[in-house]
Amino acid sequence: MRYSFTVLLLLVGILLFAQNKQWTLEECVNYAIENNLTVKQSVLDAKTAEENINTARGNFLPNLTGNVSQNYNFGSFIGQDGRRISRDSRGNSFGLNTGVLVFNGFQNTNIYRQAKLGLESSQLELDILKDNISLNVVNDYLNILLNKEGFKIAEEQVNLSQSQVDQMKELVNSGARPKADVLESQAQLARDQERQISAQNSIDLSLLSLSQLLQVPYIGFDVQEMLLDLSSIVLESNNPNAIFNYALENRPEIKGAELDIMNSDYGVKIAEGSFYPLLTFGVGMNTSYQHSQGQEDIRIIIDEDNNISTVPNGFGTQLKDNLGYNFGFNLSVPIFNRLQTKAAVSRAEIFKEKSLIRLEEEKQVLRTIIERAYADANAAFKQYEASSSSVEAQQEAFKNSQESFNLGVMTSFDFEQTRFRLVDAQSKLINAKYDFVFKTKVLDFYLGKSLID
Repeated sequence: MRYSFTVLLLLVGILLFAQNKQWTLEECVNYAIENNLTVKQSVLDAKTAEENINTARGNFLPNLTGNVSQNYNFGSFIGQDGRRISRDSRGNSFGLNTGVLVFNGFQNTNIYRQAKLGLESSQLELDILKDNISLNVVNDYLNILLNKEGFKIAEEQVNLSQSQVDQMKELVNSGARPKADVLESQAQLARDQERQISAQNSIDLSLLSLSQLLQVPYIGFDVQEMLLDLSSIVLESNNPNAIFNYALENRPEIKGAELDIMNSDYGVKIAEGSFYPLLTFGVGMNTSYQHSQGQEDIRIIIDEDNNISTVPNGFGTQLKDNLGYNFGFNLSVPIFNRLQTKAAVSRAEIFKEKSLIRLEEEKQVLRTIIERAYADANAAFKQYEASSSSVEAQQEAFKNSQESFNLGVMTSFDFEQTRFRLVDAQSKLINAKYDFVFKTKVLDFYLGKSLID
């Protein structure tokens, strides 16, 4: 009982720790990559590609087959010594054969090279998958931080509205303000509380999105806040072409498209290999045993004087006497196969043309993404600077409005309009900040830099 209670306490402690744990960005990215089911499937695809290489390598090796047979003969048949036998018998045959492909138009060579490319392609697909997961995790993580900052603004507005309600009640009780101002302040507090609830819902939904991406339980899931210093975040290049040129040399999407072209080249060569003759070499050994039902295993011998005698001819003796060997070459020359080979070559050439087009498409998509991300990052930074200036101006305007409102020279409606403009400016500022951070992360992504720094 004491042991069970200790284990129970330990499990409860672990669960509580898991619920109170705040995930860092690095932990989220690493966990997603290590536990994502699609990634695990892609790893298995890579292992399958390795087995394809082993299969292609085996095509160069000779095969080896053994055969054993048991047969029964009834009535008349030709025996091993060439005589016709008119009795029932049974027999066995044994054989061992091996063969090797000498030449088949270099098809095996090209299949092996193609299999090696398949392994490289599967590894690149795995890299692409990991990169995309990392980028999605970063996006969801930053979205949580954005919503948390939005909640802080909403919370500040609720506290401010509550202070305004308390202050207005004192002014109304003293006769300095009409009761309608209290009602208006309370209505504004209700609106701010509604915005706070909406902001909390946004946090919950963004946490749910990330937890589902990580495939971990949502209950108790939370992330660790990060201090984002935009002064240390700068664009690596003032020219998107530099980023594009780097990505063109290093991105797995481009390398994968280039491998597809090489793969299609080998496909054409494999199809063309069927035009060439097929040469094989084989070696074999065979023996047999035959027994006439109801008789001893003997063999009749006739000497030079036509004297007839018999000698034992049992299982082992027959296997030894009947043992034979063979070897030979076989050449198969294709003459006409109903245009099947020609059609296969044409299909392989078409596939190669499609691979060339796909490479150009990947380059165009890459350039479009980088140029758009670069333009978005610049626009987001300009928006952040403008929003920063707007927040500063709105804060000063709000201070003046608050003083005027407290002195009774400004209506509650005008004061709330000033506060709304401040809240709107603050919201735009945090949106611009996180938008700029994410856009720079996208550019870092195509520059091969870590997304978790």
